[in-house]
Amino acid sequence: MALRKITFQPGINREGTSYDNELGWFDCNLIRFRMGRPEKFGGWQKLLSTAYEGSARALHNFISLAGVKYLGVGTHLKYYLVENNNAFNDITPIRKTSTNSITFAATNGSSTLTVTDASHGAVLNDFVTISGAASLGGLITASVLNQEYQIASIIDGNTYTITAKDTSGNTVTANSSDTGNSGSGTDGVYQINTGLDVVVRSTGWGAGLWGGTTEKALTTTLNDSGGISNSDTTIILTSATGFAANDIILIGSELIKIGSISTNTLSSCVRAQNGTVAAAHNDGASVRLVTGNTDDANDFNGWGIAATSGVETALNNLRLWSHDNYGEDLILNVRGGGIYRWVENNGTTTRAVELSSQTGANKVPTVAMQVLTSETDRHLIILGCDPLSATGDRTGEIDPMLIAFSDQEDPLQFETLSTNTAGELRLSSGSKIIGAVKARQEIVVFTDTAIYSMQFIGPPFTFGLNLINENTGLIGPKAAVTAPSGVFFMSYDSFYLYNGTVQQLPCTVRNYVFSDINQEQGFKIHGFTNNKHSEVGWFYPSTSSTEIDRYVIYNYQEQVWYYGELNRTAWLDSNIEEYPQAAGSNYLFEHETGFNDDGAEMTNVFIESADFDIEDGERFSFLRKVIPDVKFLNNDASSSVNIITKTRDFPGATLSSGQTSTITPSTTQSHIRARGRQAVVRLASNDGDSGNLGVGWRLGATRYEIRADGRR
Repeated sequence: MALRKITFQPGINREGTSYDNELGWFDCNLIRFRMGRPEKFGGWQKLLSTAYEGSARALHNFISLAGVKYLGVGTHLKYYLVENNNAFNDITPIRKTSTNSITFAATNGSSTLTVTDASHGAVLNDFVTISGAASLGGLITASVLNQEYQIASIIDGNTYTITAKDTSGNTVTANSSDTGNSGSGTDGVYQINTGLDVVVRSTGWGAGLWGGTTEKALTTTLNDSGGISNSDTTIILTSATGFAANDIILIGSELIKIGSISTNTLSSCVRAQNGTVAAAHNDGASVRLVTGNTDDANDFNGWGIAATSGVETALNNLRLWSHDNYGEDLILNVRGGGIYRWVENNGTTTRAVELSSQTGANKVPTVAMQVLTSETDRHLIILGCDPLSATGDRTGEIDPMLIAFSDQEDPLQFETLSTNTAGELRLSSGSKIIGAVKARQEIVVFTDTAIYSMQFIGPPFTFGLNLINENTGLIGPKAAVTAPSGVFFMSYDSFYLYNGTVQQLPCTVRNYVFSDINQEQGFKIHGFTNNKHSEVGWFYPSTSSTEIDRYVIYNYQEQVWYYGELNRTAWLDSNIEEYPQAAGSNYLFEHETGFNDDGAEMTNVFIESADFDIEDGERFSFLRKVIPDVKFLNNDASSSVNIITKTRDFPGATLSSGQTSTITPSTTQSHIRARGRQAVVRLASNDGDSGNLGVGWRLGATRYEIRADGRR
């Protein structure tokens, strides 16, 4: 018998078949390549033991002049600041304060409280902090009422419900003595409206006809006593004027097709259209015409024309935050919504406030798609903002192709004057700005169909725009990242690098990845870097999920690709912190620490080769012995890893269950008995099987004792 060294090409290749990729790697999870060899990912641990509320889709860190470290966390429900890795501080901006206007109604035996506050403006899941309330007479005491609540349901524009709780968060049920209300001294402070956690087709970006939007979409309210259930096909509106059979309407996050109309009654409605979920809706809920007649109330706004009312808002976009520093202060924007500023000198007990409301603000945009700062020239840049009206005021309605920039050294001055450097630019290629990233001495701006380079050129024009590519868009607002070799970004069907010119990256997993993406949730895709390992990558939702559950990585030093499964909805590379930080499942994590999953084993860690054979498959082969070459990275004599050898006789045949060899630092050889025309090698972590956690390993050049074993 002869020993054969089995050396595989680095990287994963899924562009062909397993047999076609002989002596290559075909599948993996939580594996990276370094110097051509596969090794296990570094582990992770919680940064904080407490959880945040909502799905975090934006992280940003910075250091004050006094050396205080801050970490901003933007979720679809709130915005937090973490100071020196200690705790979550809620700095979510305030939308409205109601004074002496809130009353309550309770029902014996129920924990549901009905809150009345005229023109509250709240939506489902909004947060309100109640103060000044008196006891309702029974178990619903003042301490129960006077705290922050998340709104459980919207009854109408004046009324909503909350679920009573004590100060520990335990549900409280009203008794027969809870019959009155709190009187006239109750105040309510409302945080800005929460946003969408799941992209709803036909709302926000992509709504309406291609290249245009419905400018004045019809809206009305549900006027159906008791609301509708998730199965009702008859729906009564306050007004059905302008609606027609076969139109699509939006109630909450559910799209519904109208069957027929009689006066204000919609009949034979088809629920849960376009992948949305049928749900119950309360009387008074907003009803919006999404697609229908192009009459005067549903005007079509064509390609390249500035959008007006109701097209891009914080309510119809996936909740994505953009944030950047202006000096020590933090500038915040919720996509499609307001622009806010948190002042560092005021501390984390104060909330961010509207930028346009600050003393000295002049012509400051009030809504936008993204904000960032140009550090070298000290301008605040606002992308996809509201233009100035004929009267000189901001319209409050998004122009998705407009860029405004402040005066140099003054983030509050946006009026264009001969004595300052403030101004505006409007893009022409595409229908809206998707995202932008800062690169070396330029800002790269992506529309849905083009890429621009925005550069500081000084007075009188301040910034110049250069169209650098057309017919290549960005799949999501956070799908572009800057690395040492350029800007890497993910488009709708491939990966690209911009480093002066745009070039498509050769990708050995392209078809595998893009056939596995849930395109409807594409706005959730976010790029990341791990410069310590020369990696850029993208987290994305697979076809079987509406949330991030997979990643794909390009190692630009090794020029290889690999992928796997991991739920990380936001990521920060190590810069001011020693380790990368990421968000997932309502917790923050530090990555590349040890080889554990937050103190538990990292499950399903493996790499599997493509098929290899002997004499081009002319003969069967018999594998008798494996001589491992594995380096264990944690210097523990009890560490182990499994090498599984599988065989089959034809490319289309099922692989055998395989022969498992458990390898430890002291293992010199392992005897096996495997026979077939083709063989596959799988290396898998043995973390939990033998009770040894935190095992790190790296594969070398493993050898097999193989001999030809006949043709039959």
